[in-house]
Amino acid sequence: MLRLVSFPCSLFAALPVGLSSLFLTPNSLFSTPYSAPLTTLIAYLLGSIPFGYLIVRGQKGVDIRTTGSGGTGATNVMRNLGIAGFAATFVFDFAKGYGAIWLTSRLTNSDPRWIAAAAVAAIAGHIFPVWLRFHGGKGVATSVGVFAALAPIPLAFVLVIFLVVLAAWRYVSLGSVIAAAAFPALVYLQVHLLGRPAKASVLGAAGAAILVIASHHGNIRRLLHGTENKIGRQAVKE
Repeated sequence: MLRLVSFPCSLFAALPVGLSSLFLTPNSLFSTPYSAPLTTLIAYLLGSIPFGYLIVRGQKGVDIRTTGSGGTGATNVMRNLGIAGFAATFVFDFAKGYGAIWLTSRLTNSDPRWIAAAAVAAIAGHIFPVWLRFHGGKGVATSVGVFAALAPIPLAFVLVIFLVVLAAWRYVSLGSVIAAAAFPALVYLQVHLLGRPAKASVLGAAGAAILVIASHHGNIRRLLHGTENKIGRQAVKE
């Protein structure tokens, strides 16, 4: 009789070679270059989970897209549910960004090309979720999760930049845009100064930053016209 020490890995190990070849394990599923692109789709689907929408719908029974700025991110959730709603949404959005990179790294043996693709896909999923007719948030919390998994040292500097800009001008959007723009440059410096991460990460960081900045197009327009809302003022719906 076969003794199974753990499930499910030991189950496949205990099967005869011919029989076990009929089953797909997580590692074998992504063991070829033809299946690795599935990780990009998985990253998009993870990123597209609209936690802000679900939290506000569950707590207040309203569509968050009809309130505040119209976005599904943590900042707009705070306008509906306060700091607790902000914290919950930020944590979940951070987790899906970080999780997309972590999972892709595990399934592709840390292939930097697919990790870079997953970084862009996860943020794109948050900004353009298929479940909400491609109308999501601005991708800030999700990008922080992606950046934390992709390059934590540059992220630390990015957070400092964000806080300095926020303290000086009180514009969350300005801080987000400048911080996002700085991230690829900081990753590039890390590649040359410390020899890590792989150069593909620079492209992933750049793509992710472009998405975040582009999602703030309305904020950038208001900043240029001097009509952007500072911290404490009521949001303008886009």
